Amino acid sequence: MYQTLNTIIKSINDVVWGWGMIALLLGTHVFLTIRTGFIQRKTISKGIRLSVSKDPDAEGEVSQFGALTTALASTIGTGNIIGVGTAVALGGPGAVLWCWLTGVFGIATKYGESLIAVKFRVKTADGRMQGGAMYALERGLNMRWLGMIFAVFAGFASFGIGCATQVNAIAAVCEENLGIKPWMVGLVTAFLTAIVIFGGIKSIAKVCEKLVPFMAIFYVIGCIAILCINYDYIIPAVTTICRLAFTKGAAAGGLIGGGLRLAIQYGVARGLFSNESGMGSAPIAAAAAQTRNPVRQALVSSTGTFWDTVVVCLMTGLVLVSTIMKNPAINANEIANGGILTSKAFAQIPYVGPIILVVGIISFAYSTILGWAYYGERCVEYFAGKRGLIPYRILYVLVAAIAPVVALDLVWLIADTLNALMAIPNLIAVLLLSPLIVSETRKYINDLDAVDTAPVPVIGTGNTDTDKRGKDENL
Repeated sequence: MYQTLNTIIKSINDVVWGWGMIALLLGTHVFLTIRTGFIQRKTISKGIRLSVSKDPDAEGEVSQFGALTTALASTIGTGNIIGVGTAVALGGPGAVLWCWLTGVFGIATKYGESLIAVKFRVKTADGRMQGGAMYALERGLNMRWLGMIFAVFAGFASFGIGCATQVNAIAAVCEENLGIKPWMVGLVTAFLTAIVIFGGIKSIAKVCEKLVPFMAIFYVIGCIAILCINYDYIIPAVTTICRLAFTKGAAAGGLIGGGLRLAIQYGVARGLFSNESGMGSAPIAAAAAQTRNPVRQALVSSTGTFWDTVVVCLMTGLVLVSTIMKNPAINANEIANGGILTSKAFAQIPYVGPIILVVGIISFAYSTILGWAYYGERCVEYFAGKRGLIPYRILYVLVAAIAPVVALDLVWLIADTLNALMAIPNLIAVLLLSPLIVSETRKYINDLDAVDTAPVPVIGTGNTDTDKRGKDENL
């Protein structure tokens, strides 16, 4: 029975994460890049500055930086470490370039989905701000039924991709490197998770504001150290990545490129999985930000994809390829496990290399647990009301406790499938509301000062249907 169910779910997963989904996501990235006039240029010049500024007079629950780090907590995760290694092992060095390009174009989709999340966010009866694809579908397109589907998919996906698999990764690295029993890791992680998530978004954002910059800087320093060690192989690595992204061939260190198809398949898939642009998860956090208008927070949110994929994933890719070229005994084509490749790369740093990797995986995974806990809460509250929050938090903590001692192959498949399915309603909202995204962008982007001064109207205050529904559910 178990094997049959596993086979069925795997077949479904292969379909939903096939070329159709890759084409839909990547196509949306390119479409919005063109429609917004290459908004990526504003992400660098304006978004990064706005991300560290405050807008205390605007409505919202957390600062713009708090919303950004909460979103980054869920996206900068084990995918940046292990996922890129898997892409290199299965798709060849050329996959790194496609992963990077996915991030560059994905900035536009992250911008668009965050803009409509803030534009159609609502204010509940007790003063909390909520938004995301479900509210954009309901209020922007009058498609509440599709918003419910998104919320259900995302809510259940949080238990797997946001919690169980992350705790399992922490347990595995702790057992292998520190000799700590998995069940102990589960209990400690569950306890630490409970302390934070029962405090709500403000508590989660406060932890993420401190944890995310630390873990990212700590990991990047490790990558820079390895690149310094491999300095004479950096240029050859870049050349190899660009060449093998389009053609079959071999390079020093036993590296073999599988050609355009494999490079795109694994590079794009891992890039999409890493930055979550188009999935509809990060905009849920963006909607809670203190911001005066949708464009302002959309620019801030889009920097998340920049840091996650354009910077962190690229550095990981350069580290892996330069390491393999310098050490021919490491044959990427014989190692399908991305974690092993990354471990061998960090082992080059004397004494502290493995420590950096262990701390990176633990902090990346734990931050993902916190970020997805918030996403799950908002989705559960959308389809079950406020009364569903406490049961959700209790179940989330229980999953964290037992995850290290149960088989997760089926859990991972189900969560991965739900993750893809939640992207479909979100992309429908983004594409159908693209004229609004363009008009809002034109309204503010040509007068950058307006991004700092124009107030955002909060939908959902007063006698709206959403408020009536929320009050009936004791929101």
